[in-house]
Amino acid sequence: MTAAIDTHTPRRILMIAANAATSPITGWPVGFWWAELTHPYWAFTEAGFHVDIISPQGGDLIADGFSDPEDASGYSAHDILSLGFKHSAAHAALLKGTKSIADVDPTAYDAIFLAGGQSPMVTMIDDTALHAYLAKVWEAGKLLAIVCHGTCVLLKTRLSNGDLLVKGRTWTGFADSEEDFADSFVGHRIQPFRIEEEAKKLPDTNFITASRFKPFALRDGNLITGQQQYSGARAAELVIEALGR
Repeated sequence: MTAAIDTHTPRRILMIAANAATSPITGWPVGFWWAELTHPYWAFTEAGFHVDIISPQGGDLIADGFSDPEDASGYSAHDILSLGFKHSAAHAALLKGTKSIADVDPTAYDAIFLAGGQSPMVTMIDDTALHAYLAKVWEAGKLLAIVCHGTCVLLKTRLSNGDLLVKGRTWTGFADSEEDFADSFVGHRIQPFRIEEEAKKLPDTNFITASRFKPFALRDGNLITGQQQYSGARAAELVIEALGR
C-alpha cells in the first residue's frame, strides 16, 4: 500500500542569509543580496510554503548596497520585488534579530536555502560551524539549495566521511565572466577569490556555468545551485518542484 501524501501541512523552508562584514579587498560593508532572498521567499510563500529566515551568527541583517533597488548606483533599480519587501514593515521585520544556526535545527525543515551576496566570500568561506550545519542537512537527506556567492561554501563543506559534499556532483555558482564584469563596473577587483576558478581545481566534481547574468539553476540529487542573483527564483522553483506543490 502506498502511503498517503500529506497535502495539508505546509512545506517548511529554512532560508539562511549572510551576516554583515567588511570586505578585506575593497573595505566596503558587505552583506546578503536582496534579490537572492526576496525572490526565492516570494516563490516559496506563493507556493504556500512556510519560510523562516536565519543567519549564521544571528542578529539584524544588512544587504549589499549594490543589491538595494534604492542605491545611488542604480545597479538593482529594476528589482521592484525587493523594493516592496524592504518597505513592507512585516517583511522587513523578518531581517531583524534573526536566530543563529546554533539555535535552529535544520532537520526540522524540508529544505534549506542559502542566499548569496558579497558577505559569504568573507564570512562563510571558512565558517566551519556553517559547513558542519550544511553537512548535517545533507546527511539527513534534506534538499540543500545555494545560490550565487553563497556557493563558495561548497568549496570546503565536507561530510562525516571526509569527502567534499560536491564530490561526484554537478553544480554552479558565480562565474568568472561575471566577476570580470563586476570588477570592470567598479573599476577594481572586488572578491578575495573566485568560485569558478577554485571549483575547477577540485577533483571529482563538475562545476558548470551558463550565459553571463542569465537565470540558471540546476539540480543534482538533493543539491540545487543557482549561478547568480538572477537565478534565485529559478533555484526556488526547483526546490518547489522537488518537494511538490
